[in-house]
Amino acid sequence: MTLPAGTRLGPYELLAPLGAGGMGEVYRARDTRLGREVAVKILPASFSADSDRLRRFEQEARAASALNHPNILTIHDVGSHAGSPFVVSELLEGETLRQVLAGGALSARKTVEYAVQIAQGLAAAHEKGIVHRDLKPENLFVTKDGRAKILDFGLAKLAAPRAEKGEGTEEPTLPLGSESGIVFGTVGYMSPEQVRGQPADHRSDIFSFGAVLYEMLAGRRAFRRDSGVETMSAILKEEPPEVSGPGSPIPPGLERIVRRCLEKSAGERFQSARDIAFALEEALSVSAPFVTGAAGRPLLSRRTRRAAWLVAGVLLLALGLVAVDAGGIRSRLFPVGGAARIQSIAVLPLENLSGSREQDFFTDGMTEALIADLARIRALRVISRTSVMRYKGARRSLPEIARELGVDAVVEGSVMRSGNRVRITAQLIHARSDRHLWAESYERELRDVLDLQSEVARAIAHEIEVQLTPAERADLAKPRRVDPEAYEAYLKGRYYWNKRSPEAIQAGIEHFERAIERDPAYAVAYAGLADSYSVLGSYGFSPPAEVMPKAKAAAQKALELDANLTEARVSLAYVIHRYDRDYLSAERGFRRAIELNPSYATTHHWYALLLAMLGRHAEAMAEIEKARALDPLSLIINTNVGWLSYYARAYGRAIEQYQKALEMDLRFGGAVWKLRQAYEVTQRYPEAFAELEKGTELWGAKELAAEFRRIYEKSGYPAVLRRWVETYEESAKTGYVNSYDVARLYANVGEKDRAFVWLDRACEERSVEVGFVAVEPAFDSLRSDSRHARLLQCVGLSPETSRPESASLP
Repeated sequence: MTLPAGTRLGPYELLAPLGAGGMGEVYRARDTRLGREVAVKILPASFSADSDRLRRFEQEARAASALNHPNILTIHDVGSHAGSPFVVSELLEGETLRQVLAGGALSARKTVEYAVQIAQGLAAAHEKGIVHRDLKPENLFVTKDGRAKILDFGLAKLAAPRAEKGEGTEEPTLPLGSESGIVFGTVGYMSPEQVRGQPADHRSDIFSFGAVLYEMLAGRRAFRRDSGVETMSAILKEEPPEVSGPGSPIPPGLERIVRRCLEKSAGERFQSARDIAFALEEALSVSAPFVTGAAGRPLLSRRTRRAAWLVAGVLLLALGLVAVDAGGIRSRLFPVGGAARIQSIAVLPLENLSGSREQDFFTDGMTEALIADLARIRALRVISRTSVMRYKGARRSLPEIARELGVDAVVEGSVMRSGNRVRITAQLIHARSDRHLWAESYERELRDVLDLQSEVARAIAHEIEVQLTPAERADLAKPRRVDPEAYEAYLKGRYYWNKRSPEAIQAGIEHFERAIERDPAYAVAYAGLADSYSVLGSYGFSPPAEVMPKAKAAAQKALELDANLTEARVSLAYVIHRYDRDYLSAERGFRRAIELNPSYATTHHWYALLLAMLGRHAEAMAEIEKARALDPLSLIINTNVGWLSYYARAYGRAIEQYQKALEMDLRFGGAVWKLRQAYEVTQRYPEAFAELEKGTELWGAKELAAEFRRIYEKSGYPAVLRRWVETYEESAKTGYVNSYDVARLYANVGEKDRAFVWLDRACEERSVEVGFVAVEPAFDSLRSDSRHARLLQCVGLSPETSRPESASLP
């Protein structure tokens, strides 16, 4: 029953009915809170009668509301009125595509104009894991300004099934003989898998899109019979007639696109809507620009043809001059050529289209692998994994992301895994213009996934015309196969390693070992082991003497298997620096790693720490700035930019940098603890205590933080440090503590003897931090003591390294 004007649905006042259909009634309404007009669709009361269906409706509406795209109807709100759920959306002015098609077929150009927009909207939804399931002209809208919009995302699959009704080919229906349950769609636009009652993924939408595209071009439906049963039979068994008809030529490229969308097998269709949009634009751009007559000849006069030949001759001459760069004409005309300008790139987190969050590890691993392959190209600056993963699931425009990362282009795409097959769809987008430059899909067996990754990297390099060295070209073209179970175990290992907690690191080690068990020659799995043991020793999770030798052995084994594996070379150099204290060999290792792969941010980062330890502060700052350029959103790199300034006694700069890192993540403990240290050495004790209290709470020790608060209010900051060092002493009786940290606390409270006791212990334990004793400001009060020189000798450094006057920045 139509509701009268003035009816209130919460804050929404109905103004007038707009239409009705199988999914309910639509009204123009006014949002009384925001003073704007909206559309309200009231769904049938039967939705509320089925609690499960109502729950699914709410879930789907929430998912649809997350789609923020100019070619998708925006959902504002959901609610319920008199037992009937309703959806509030933007109010559109225009007509449905069904109404547009009432006037007959559209021109090829107008069809492509609408179809590209629809495909882009579909792509945005599919990349969020949302499938429409009922794409048809009734669910497509053309606004007065020519923008195409997709309606009813997330609602189509909730429609009630309808019985057959003769010619009711517009009704959602249940296929006869289906044993899989209810399958929703509209006969005539349903995919073969929907007709059979099989599970339907995003490729089902691509089939429906093909049926709509056919109808726009041909002015008739691709599958139309006298009954629903006959129509479904045609979808399963028959090909639609040619799109082109007498007097209505269609560019061959468009015909091919339609045919590929309407393939009976989902695997033979386009594998992504973005691919379709790209193909449509290409098909129209290569079409003949002249209108042809009945005989197929261009309708041009003799004078016009002569003028055309003259213009063509001039153009050919101009192109020849540009080609040879006569007089520098090419550089003047094209000073910043299109592809040549792309010298930096970011691979955004690939979307997981596998239908399970449990496959996130696989998708994240594919992202990381593509980054690693592109990073082998010396002429290309590639943003590191840490920075790009911060955009996972983020709703940000590509130009905005590119500005934040400082890149010329971005790669985005998706991964779908089914059993032992994997498909990756990737597209290259020019950052500032948001223009699509290239798109392609690749599918392989899982054992060939490494070749797949290299092929994508080669295609991107070719598209942006980046210069590959012969060695890089050979490396990317080299056949690489992998045991599928070993590869999956390796990806899980990296997934857990990136979490950086002790429990996750241990889980990662187990997966790396499983990968090695499956494939003893799998070099990257050994590199993963090396990184895992290094983290355990560096983060104070395990005694260095227990884990760092294991890290070294794993890195050496990885290099035996693959001498050019940058990650393993960097891991080995790190152990040689922080544990073996062989600074010369470590520096050679870092420099060689940079030669192999200048885009690996970790190399520059860890090399900067070595240079800082040696008192070479200007060089250290230059290296860590290179690391930050490659990984601009890395919390640890941004924090350590401040740490190196701290070692160089540039305390104001250090504090400012720590604060910038905390603006990125207020809960990043590394920046909190280091900011505290900077406040301590500058005797800004109120600020130092605020960071100490925050860090202790982040540590999960709220009771200790409360105790610190009581001590601070009663006795001041030095008393807090004394209580803190007592807790370390107590913990050391039952487990491992970082002796270097204890020594720093004793130095801060002026207990030199205790500081030296713990520094000696740190040296014996081969603490990964003890080498920084040469430049650590907290130990400045110890430098005049003879024990300090003995300590420097223990860590392999000279007294000159620790002179504060040498620690200056330009």
